[in-house]
Amino acid sequence: MTISGDIEVALSGQLGGFALGAQFSAPGRGITALFGPSGCGKTTILRSIAGLQRLDGICRVGSETWQDERTFLPPHRRAVGYVFQEASLFPHMSVRRNLLYASRGRVPEEAPGVVSFDEVIELLGLAPLLVRAPQHLSGGERQRVAVGRALLSQPRLLLMDEPLSALDRETRDEILPFLERLHETLAIPLIYVTHDLSEVERLADHVVLMQAGEVVAAGPLADIQTNIDLPLSRQRDAAVSIEARVAGYDDRYGLLELDVEGGRFLLPAPPGHEPEARLRLRVGAGDVSITREEPCATSILNVMPAQIVSSRAINKREMVLVLGLGDDGKGASLLARVTRRSWDLLGLAEGQRVYAQVKGAALASR
Repeated sequence: MTISGDIEVALSGQLGGFALGAQFSAPGRGITALFGPSGCGKTTILRSIAGLQRLDGICRVGSETWQDERTFLPPHRRAVGYVFQEASLFPHMSVRRNLLYASRGRVPEEAPGVVSFDEVIELLGLAPLLVRAPQHLSGGERQRVAVGRALLSQPRLLLMDEPLSALDRETRDEILPFLERLHETLAIPLIYVTHDLSEVERLADHVVLMQAGEVVAAGPLADIQTNIDLPLSRQRDAAVSIEARVAGYDDRYGLLELDVEGGRFLLPAPPGHEPEARLRLRVGAGDVSITREEPCATSILNVMPAQIVSSRAINKREMVLVLGLGDDGKGASLLARVTRRSWDLLGLAEGQRVYAQVKGAALASR
């Protein structure tokens, strides 16, 4: 089920000594991450969208008004699927009965816009688990069942509150591909609360950046990552996520050719890669160096023309630069972290044409 129009949120309130005021819009499709440190109000906003907590303000989902100055729909009248940090499955029910609880024990009929039982089982790999009891599931399996149960409630909006925070790293890595499959396959918009930047980089299309109860910025992921007025770009592990298309495969060297706007990357192919797959490419600012002239001999495979779009001093020693790929600098954006000494010695300046040398990158399947 998809929605027409954006999700509009403008909520405020006083929670003890904590003042919260969050205003943002999110697309009606894809994954929007509410990102920020613990205690900044992310979960309160999510619970208020679901109607579980009441704050003053507005909440609209597409053409439906769930809350304004005259309206407040209770939780059972808001078509949301909610996935908590803990799976909270019914221990006396099998996985199959847990999944069907939201549809009152009946398998949803096949119909346009309806998320079918078989579709959920396939997407989340639940077929081997249907007859098991929750106590015989791993943490990742329980959370996959919780996601499936939320989807089978036929929500207009899916809400996830740090669904991976209680899992170890190995289990997180096991469940992330299933969340990616949901993103690729289903049109249901998802608001995803997390304080883990790696989850944002891998999953999100849109980001709402929160701090101390307020929205600092909101927008497409790459725009937030490359905004040098925001703290993300100045962190030691700052990076940019770029959507890429697999353009070819060099069988001799086991390299994927990845097209991005304004450039092409060569990277080692992951096991079992799909030639036509779209991938998300993560490039860290510390893995990008700059040269004013095209290098004639280098072991670095990914060297592309670029332009310095903007720059900012991080401290007395370092600077962060935003590079636009391509001869005109209008392609995909990268971050580069350079010393101020290098900036001065190379005579760098905003608007200048340079070459970006990418020493390393990581892939996340999309």
